Amino acid sequence: MLTVYYDGKCGLCRREIEYYKNIAPADSFVWLDIANDPTSLAALRISQADALRRLHARDASGVMHVGAAAFVAIWQRLAYWRYLALLMKLPLVLPLASIIYNRFADHRFARLSHCQLAVTAGDNKP
Repeated sequence: MLTVYYDGKCGLCRREIEYYKNIAPADSFVWLDIANDPTSLAALRISQADALRRLHARDASGVMHVGAAAFVAIWQRLAYWRYLALLMKLPLVLPLASIIYNRFADHRFARLSHCQLAVTAGDNKP
């Protein structure tokens, strides 16, 4: 079981997660919209602002995957997407994808007002 913490107020994020939900095997994911209900983050010591900035996914062994690595963790559990997950694990691919993802995520975070509200509300620290 993989628990995915995603930004349900971001249109792009929401559409992508809805797509994954539609193709995911039953009982393989827990999807938590942390923009609308951040309560699950407190036990993990992750601020809402940090969770909104980067996709987070926690596997059954408790390992937290963040950013591009979270997508790999999701894709590993989805038919056909497993091949992309394998590609991402090749040398230099995940580090390069992480750089690109982080730049995009920072840009997205800076322009979405609900993300900035999480920061100004003092929720930028766990």
